[in-house]
Amino acid sequence: MPKSIILIWQLLRKHISIFELAIFFVANLIGMTVILSGVQLYSDIKPILMGDKSLIGSDYLVITHRVERVGLNSKSFSNEEIEALQQMECVKSVGGFVASQFEVDGSIMFNGRKLSTMLFFESVPDEFIDVEVDTWHFEEGDTTIPIILPRNYLNLYNFGFSNTQNLPQITEDMIKSVTLGLHISGGSRADNYNGYIVGFSDRINTILVPYSFISWANSHYANVESKAPTRLILEVSNPSEPMLTSHFKEHNYELENKPSESSKALFILKVCIAIIICIGVIFCALSLIILTLSIYLLLQKNVDKLENLMLIGYTPKRVAMPYKVMTLILNLSIFAISLLLIYIAEGYYMGYLSNIAGYTLSSSPTTAIVTGVIFTALVVAFNFYIINRKIKDISSKHD
Repeated sequence: MPKSIILIWQLLRKHISIFELAIFFVANLIGMTVILSGVQLYSDIKPILMGDKSLIGSDYLVITHRVERVGLNSKSFSNEEIEALQQMECVKSVGGFVASQFEVDGSIMFNGRKLSTMLFFESVPDEFIDVEVDTWHFEEGDTTIPIILPRNYLNLYNFGFSNTQNLPQITEDMIKSVTLGLHISGGSRADNYNGYIVGFSDRINTILVPYSFISWANSHYANVESKAPTRLILEVSNPSEPMLTSHFKEHNYELENKPSESSKALFILKVCIAIIICIGVIFCALSLIILTLSIYLLLQKNVDKLENLMLIGYTPKRVAMPYKVMTLILNLSIFAISLLLIYIAEGYYMGYLSNIAGYTLSSSPTTAIVTGVIFTALVVAFNFYIINRKIKDISSKHD
């Protein structure tokens, strides 16, 4: 540092209030630490929330048009409605339910008794199915049809129907080994098929068959092409997204299944982190006000000395330099201490997060450093502007 600047600093520092600078330092340190910790924490937990190994994966929603009055004619989704949903940022993909247009009678022999009922088949694109099967296909001429049942159907039987009819409870493996007799009819055609259960879905509450079968059977038995879907299944990143819920409300859509609690927890977590960062910004703003007032007061106390220094030949830029150096050192010290505190905190919570995720999480301070550099640069630039403006006002009185 030039010797002249040191001399000016020794002359002007007598009126510096250590108490005021300490208040600024502590307040800005708290604010900076809160902001950077919030940003860094979100960066550290992002792989758990949104990465390939995310604990909170995509969620699936099934929507329909709201039934009004008698509801004799179910309303289907138009191409424009489907396209509007696909264009939403939180919607990853959209699939339509294709319903059977033919009659299905199902029967099964169980414990010496024949159980029969009318059935209803639907199909969705394969990517929405949560059951891994190798035989999910149908070709014309096949006599067997793979079927996926909702898991709650099995639960209803085991814990409801079987108790009232004195029937034994059954396991998933048992029902997979049973052949279901299917009598399919429509128009002038009628055929018998064997259906077999290949899995149970926790996601979709309907009796699923392959799309290839629904498409062929609708044409073969009902002599109609598949109609526009009256139900849609959506893969979404955040089912609690306000824009998504408002879109549903605006278009009178109804949800058949509620968003999972994990997605709600993710949304709440994001809101909490945003609140934490806002609190940090408020602390920094208050500390910035304190420093600005301190600088104004300090310059006002030294106005006579500053005027004399400029009268004897010191330029405004040189006179302002000690104050700029002071604010620069303060802000850089705050930035460095904030990073140190965050590094220490990471040592405690990263191990805990790794245990939750089930694998070792890696952490990079890049996010916190970049955020801190930008924030510190803005604060320093504002401080320099205040100092230059005040020194310029003092200098203009003698021009």
